[in-house]
Amino acid sequence: MAKPKQSSDAGEISILEVFQGTFDVYILGVSPFIYNAMSEKARHELLMPAPRKNAAERAANLKHNPIEEYRNSAYVNLDPKAATKLNFPSAGFKKALSSAALDIPGAAKAQIGRLVWTEGDRVDFYGVPKLMCSITRSADMNHTPDVRTRAILPEWACRLSIRFKRPILKEQTVANLLAAAGLTQGVGDWRQQKGSGSYGQFKLVSTDDPDFVRVRKAGGRDAQIAALEKPEFYDDETEKLMLWFDEELKRRGGAPRNGSSKKIEVEQEEEMAD
Repeated sequence: MAKPKQSSDAGEISILEVFQGTFDVYILGVSPFIYNAMSEKARHELLMPAPRKNAAERAANLKHNPIEEYRNSAYVNLDPKAATKLNFPSAGFKKALSSAALDIPGAAKAQIGRLVWTEGDRVDFYGVPKLMCSITRSADMNHTPDVRTRAILPEWACRLSIRFKRPILKEQTVANLLAAAGLTQGVGDWRQQKGSGSYGQFKLVSTDDPDFVRVRKAGGRDAQIAALEKPEFYDDETEKLMLWFDEELKRRGGAPRNGSSKKIEVEQEEEMAD
């Protein structure tokens, strides 16, 4: 025989009223920042893969175009009135903020991801890019070595607008977590979070910080456009590799790498490389 349902008084439900808190932070890079945008060629290959090339076709075409790869690695502003030519997806900072919660007692990654967010899709980046060539390993079974060319900012700075839920979180709590993210996570490629690299680290500073003011003044839009057009080499290894590339290209009858300078006018799609 079924037992009759017992009536119970659950009482009044009380829900905490939630508000939105906002504040701006000024970020200064502690270690160089490496761009990691997916190139236009790679996006085209994903949309419509090219047929497999034979040995003759591979020999007739260059595997790499370092200058083109350097320019395509950066996220850029299309607005001619923007203060900078370079920018970066703001979601990268939110990801760093959430991941930092894994190492900080009293915070949970999923909860921080729900309660904190960044304003806008992109953040204007100040800093003069340079060309960097790195020897990397592919993700195939043999971990085939390759050369990857990217834009790197030896010095960089930006302003980030943070939104969070109050009173569950406080402004100082979010700021402390973001500062921790700057040390333990970082942003961009080969960042601190990955363990093998220590790039993309940052700290929070005031608007009148001397280094912040200097980077903003020297690394604006005009300086960035000039560096994208005629890049400088980041280190000695890159310079040696590029000088060899120029000589080998001439020997094979190719055009100089700066023969056809082309401005970046195509906005990069958002892609966070992991």
